[in-house]
Amino acid sequence: MSDHTEIDTSVPHSARIWNYWLGGKDNYPVDEQAGDAYTAVFPGIVTIARSSRAFLRRTITYLAAEAGIRQFLDVGTGLPTADNTHEVAQRIAPESRIVYVDNDPLVLTHARALLSSTPEGATSYVDADANAPDRVLAAAANTLDLGRPTALILSNILGHVADHGQARAIIDHLMGALPSGSHLSINDGSRGIDPVFERAQDAYNESGAVPYHLRTVDEITSFFDGLELLEPGVVSVPLWRPDATSPAPQVIAEHGGLARKP
Repeated sequence: MSDHTEIDTSVPHSARIWNYWLGGKDNYPVDEQAGDAYTAVFPGIVTIARSSRAFLRRTITYLAAEAGIRQFLDVGTGLPTADNTHEVAQRIAPESRIVYVDNDPLVLTHARALLSSTPEGATSYVDADANAPDRVLAAAANTLDLGRPTALILSNILGHVADHGQARAIIDHLMGALPSGSHLSINDGSRGIDPVFERAQDAYNESGAVPYHLRTVDEITSFFDGLELLEPGVVSVPLWRPDATSPAPQVIAEHGGLARKP
């Protein structure tokens, strides 16, 4: 655990607002107010939040059941909710090992909820910032064998990195440390799809919360440069391999994809 365990309840925080939209209870009045202000402008954010979570579940299911991945590095995981990465992976492969990375003090207080694991596998939590990839990798190596194929999960985290080149550098640094056969899963809010969403996001970014920057689909796609994108490529997340439990797929302003390192 880090020294920065004090929780500021006077400023809305994206992880707590996201938790609120997902129906969770780990948030404060300031987060509910910011979340309600957002949904008043763009009610579709709740669909985006839940579709993002469903995308994570489907990609982890593919990785564990079909790609044979047994190690997962989930950076910027946020607060625990239903179908966390370790729960999905270990249901399929109990020996799976998962490292969660976040630097939110509220998430730190809920680390015990994340630290549950099957006896055969392992789940650990790392207090680190995605902007310090060397620290992320060093800490992850205490639980994962980074010489074996690993899935890097970046779900709604890169929008917090304002500079596109810096975001690319973080991905390149993390994926560069992983061997052939590793996978990269990314999903983020997208620009150029829904102007109402963009107006709501711009207002949110001016609220005093940590800004989240939407990117074009081409920019999100560029995060996978040098990797082998799996079908159907980078698409609106409800369109990524919908399963029997998925509602009728619709295009929303949240795009993602999954790729393999050759």
